[in-house]
Amino acid sequence: MIAPSAHPAPQAAPTQQSLPTVRFATPADDRFIEELQALAFGPGRFARTAFRIRERFPIDKSLSLIGEIDGRPVASVWMTPISVGGMDGYLLGPLTTDPAYRGRGAGKLLVKEVCARALARGEGSFVLLVGDEPYYAPLGFAPTTPGAIQFPGPVDPKRVLLHSADRTLALRLSGAIAAFGARKRV
Repeated sequence: MIAPSAHPAPQAAPTQQSLPTVRFATPADDRFIEELQALAFGPGRFARTAFRIRERFPIDKSLSLIGEIDGRPVASVWMTPISVGGMDGYLLGPLTTDPAYRGRGAGKLLVKEVCARALARGEGSFVLLVGDEPYYAPLGFAPTTPGAIQFPGPVDPKRVLLHSADRTLALRLSGAIAAFGARKRV
């Protein structure tokens, strides 16, 4: 019988997972984004209210971001300029992450980055989305007054969340979703 060593064998160091990075989307990403959205939301995605908004008001391509891990695209996010009650802002979404890379921070990094970039422009006062409060609240989103914001289709009013430097705006913002710059054109 071999006597146990007085010194335990060294343990292998845990493998270090790469942190996600962000870059602007390019036309070369269009197929990746389409396939990722199809995977995440299925064929019914075109009937969703958020997709109807994007049909009426185009996304801002300069706020279309890709999350990468080890140089591989794994997530994407879009922003659509909108107006609510005469106040300009953005609709975030869809936010999609490859299921094999969920939980690694790419989605949350994209949300933080796209919100910071959009609001830093000084053209919009808020970022609106329809999503899960436990996911988005730590990223600065708060529930809106249920039913105060009118969407061009059904949404669960408890899932309408807003991010703004003005912490009271989530409870005050009301009106129908309209084109960005609506107040300026009046």
